[in-house]
Amino acid sequence: MNGITLVALDGIGEVQAGDFIIQHLITGLAASKIELADGDVVIVTSKIVSKAEGRVVPCDGSDEAKQALIESQSRRIIRRRGTLRITETHHGFICANAGIDLSNTDSGTAVLLPLDPDKSARRLRNDIARELGREVAVVVTDTFGRTWRHGVTDIALGCAGIIPVRDLRGTTDAYGRVLEATEVAVVDEIAGAADLVLGKASHSPIAIMRGLRPEFFGEGSIAERVTRRAHDDLFR
Repeated sequence: MNGITLVALDGIGEVQAGDFIIQHLITGLAASKIELADGDVVIVTSKIVSKAEGRVVPCDGSDEAKQALIESQSRRIIRRRGTLRITETHHGFICANAGIDLSNTDSGTAVLLPLDPDKSARRLRNDIARELGREVAVVVTDTFGRTWRHGVTDIALGCAGIIPVRDLRGTTDAYGRVLEATEVAVVDEIAGAADLVLGKASHSPIAIMRGLRPEFFGEGSIAERVTRRAHDDLFR
């Protein structure tokens, strides 16, 4: 029988600039009485990564201040409606307001996306191997909307130790037909599932997934494998 488990870690306090995420992970594992195992997936919200990396900036909440921040974090503005902007960030992500977040942060501040989420994931994975002696995958997540669909879900901004997209082209389905276009966004499925236990206001920014099949693990990055290039996009 195939199955996975997802557990949000308890006991993780406020993350400050200069903190090491590995120390918060160790604290959460101890508080939750969980021992990390080889083959686990550590899911971390981008907000605590940004806070640890000093990506919190002053913002008085005014429309003028927010728009200036959005402009600074955007490669281009795609659509405007009132104060809402659909932007392409410098990473290549298409999202609302350049991913800038004014929730779960001190008054008068805003949280920006990590500069390089893939690099952040690799750093934490290496720290886990060094400090805990475990070979795991790491996924850094954030909440994004979806074009033409109501509601938000978490997606992966960065990853390490896991195949971001599983290419099934050339394999056959249950009826023996050859698949021609099927590529599965494994990391986004993990991010969305993890959000079910992390929530939006639970103070649980790290989750552990266990039971993922070995074929999902490997090398790859969001920047190289998930972010669609303009020449491959029918809508640009």
